[in-house]
Amino acid sequence: MPELNKHLYMIVYPINALVASQLNPEKFGEHYTMGSAKHTTGKVIFAEIDINYRNPYFEIDNYLAQTVAHEDGEPKKTKFIASYKVLEHVDLAAIKRLFLCTANGKVLPIEPEEYTAHNVPGLIRIYQEITPLETLVASTKDQRDFGNFITTQIHSKGAPTIFFTQIDFNIQEFLEKNRNKEILYLDMPGVNPYRFYACIKELEEKPEKLIKTISLSSLLRDISYKFLRHGFWFAKGEEMKFFPMPKSNELENKYFYWWKFVR
Repeated sequence: MPELNKHLYMIVYPINALVASQLNPEKFGEHYTMGSAKHTTGKVIFAEIDINYRNPYFEIDNYLAQTVAHEDGEPKKTKFIASYKVLEHVDLAAIKRLFLCTANGKVLPIEPEEYTAHNVPGLIRIYQEITPLETLVASTKDQRDFGNFITTQIHSKGAPTIFFTQIDFNIQEFLEKNRNKEILYLDMPGVNPYRFYACIKELEEKPEKLIKTISLSSLLRDISYKFLRHGFWFAKGEEMKFFPMPKSNELENKYFYWWKFVR
């Protein structure tokens, strides 16, 4: 019987954990979303980590040695290595690919790209922090500055390393639709529209304000991948790793069975 390959995966949503597995990424995503009642329901995001990566914080060699097939030849699906402070102990250079899983186990692979966008300064953006924080924030900082700021300059609400995305939301359209209205409407599940409005107005009226917390809970459980803008960023100080969301035409042509089940 041929020897099964071993993989290192870092789950970044809905938990943060480092896991060894003999499953390939597609089978791992399917197993984690649908194959075990102890795992999760809903979307899952994980990254493939270089199998040669080592850090004294993790007992990687020990757990890889335990990642062996069962007597009947069934692969070892998951062997948890760590479930605490994982992201901050993984070098960004060791992150090879990102995978987005739908609730029914379809997996989209994303390759990293250099982030070369030139951003409009001072534009208000909505960021969803994913790991290790889950805060929804509004900020006048672009993605590079936001990642740097959260990981180096704001200890009370930051983290050594952050994984985040941007919500695709038209703020000016929201303000225009709710102008002079007593009852505000916001198309963001679970987000208080009055809090959202107050955060946006404060950023507009007080240039010294750089970030406002909108909500302490994550939108990812309730919104579709379709409502994420640009893609995903891992940030650690000046270091950044970007995983772009494929364009809709690429998703329809190349990843139809993933795109078909996105909600």
